[in-house]
Amino acid sequence: MFDIGVNLTSSRFDKDRDVVITDAKQAGLTGMLVTGTNLEESQQAAQLAAQHPAFLYATAGVHPHDAKTVTTETWPALAKLYDLPQVKAIGECGLDFNRDFSPRPTQQQVFEQQLAIACDKQMPLFMHERDAHERFIDMIKAHQGDLPPAVLHCFTGTMAELEACLDLGLYIGITGWICDERRGTHLIDAVRIIPDNRLLLETDSPYLLPRSMRPKPKSSRNMPQYLPYIAETIAHARSQTLADLVTQTQKNTVRCFGLSAS
Repeated sequence: MFDIGVNLTSSRFDKDRDVVITDAKQAGLTGMLVTGTNLEESQQAAQLAAQHPAFLYATAGVHPHDAKTVTTETWPALAKLYDLPQVKAIGECGLDFNRDFSPRPTQQQVFEQQLAIACDKQMPLFMHERDAHERFIDMIKAHQGDLPPAVLHCFTGTMAELEACLDLGLYIGITGWICDERRGTHLIDAVRIIPDNRLLLETDSPYLLPRSMRPKPKSSRNMPQYLPYIAETIAHARSQTLADLVTQTQKNTVRCFGLSAS
């Protein structure tokens, strides 16, 4: 199985990053997409992916939290990353009106720029949305005719929000949030309506450790090697076998990000 969302450049992996990668392989993962959230982290993600060809890939872009850091030098530098073979998506980009770490007008301007670049290059989008659903949907709709493959990663929204995303043809990334009895139980029902060809798997590690894991890991750090547990939870919710879910989501990952089927 393939983990489409790993924050492997996080400082929480600095001491054992190579071990984490090895453990992911031993857990059965066939690949991971390393998330870039600003220019510096996107460069780091691309460099890391280059060191592990055919297993690690990268995204490059600007997260809404980091939208305020964009300068005139950001876009030309990102453009160089988009030409690298290991960089497979533009992002993590989108809107976050929950924390507002960047002003909302700035978030929208930076997201719009990345939408336009993705449509122009026909390069996949790796997107984020929190408490900004209506504006997020409206901005995507404006590009609907030219939209490349696009995934809303770490989906945690309502059934109505999910249906709106599916109506736009988006892929949906599901994390260990579905394993959280405090705030994720609604996803048990939501994942049932995601078409087989739109579902993607991710950990979003080191965040969102699956709370229902038993025995419970000693560390709160989530890791890619826990993806099989998330996959089992999703498969059970969808009344699918784990094998069928893994096969289908692998095909979806290849199709969405233009990876080699091998």
